[in-house]
Amino acid sequence: MEYFIFGLIAFLVVILLAISVRIVPEYQRLVVFRVGRSIGAKGPGLIFVIPFVDRAISMDLREGFFDVPPQTCITADNASVNIDFLVYEKVIDPELSVLEVEDFTGAARGLAVTTLRAVVGAMDLDDVLSKRDEINQILHDKLDEVTDRWGVRIMAVEIREVVPPRAIEEAMTRQMAAERNRRAMVAEADGKREAAVMIATGDKQAAILEAEGLREATVLEAEGRRQAAILEAEGYSLALDKIFAVAKTVDSKTLTLQYLEALKNLGEGASTKFIIPTELLNLAKPLSEYAKGAHQE
Repeated sequence: MEYFIFGLIAFLVVILLAISVRIVPEYQRLVVFRVGRSIGAKGPGLIFVIPFVDRAISMDLREGFFDVPPQTCITADNASVNIDFLVYEKVIDPELSVLEVEDFTGAARGLAVTTLRAVVGAMDLDDVLSKRDEINQILHDKLDEVTDRWGVRIMAVEIREVVPPRAIEEAMTRQMAAERNRRAMVAEADGKREAAVMIATGDKQAAILEAEGLREATVLEAEGRRQAAILEAEGYSLALDKIFAVAKTVDSKTLTLQYLEALKNLGEGASTKFIIPTELLNLAKPLSEYAKGAHQE
């Protein structure tokens, strides 16, 4: 009987120790309430709690997120859009997150929905579609301002999708198609302009090269004519020098014979009229003197 009682007591002690000892990992904290009063967050490591006196609530310190389902919002220009987004949160103060709010995730989700509708209601549809980053930042600041007193920090807000009405979506599709056509036309015009510029540049370069070639050919031709004229003048000068050198050795009798030969050729011509220059009379005087001398001999 004594052994049975001892074993029972030992079993109860083991159960009490198992209930009293908690092993808390690094990413968790235990908020301990002793007789209903909070004594703070405990952990990580080995934590002892008093059975039936202490109550421990586990809090995860890792960053988590919750999904806000698509919400229909009315913009400032009375257009309805459906928006869904994600909210990333993290517990900073485990004790406050237990004491200040019953379900901080649910409370943050409801706050996010009301804040989103307020933000979108103050913006036009074009701004809602084009300024997602700005909406994310506004939602983040407003949510973080409220959740900070809960010991929870909003790490980020990310809008996943903004769905406008079908009519507006079709109009946007047509607008994008028109914009693409415009860009294609601009690109084609730019291509044609660049091609025309390149062709004109090529024609200009060809004209310049042709003009330079013609100029060089003209210069070479003129240089050739100049060299030919110089050579011709030098030849004519040499011929005159040669004639002058030979003429020194010719006496007056030889010249007279040349004049007579010229008169002979003149008389053999078919002409019936002759024009005799006055200089020929002067040439005839030495001829008569030569004839008179020959008669005397």
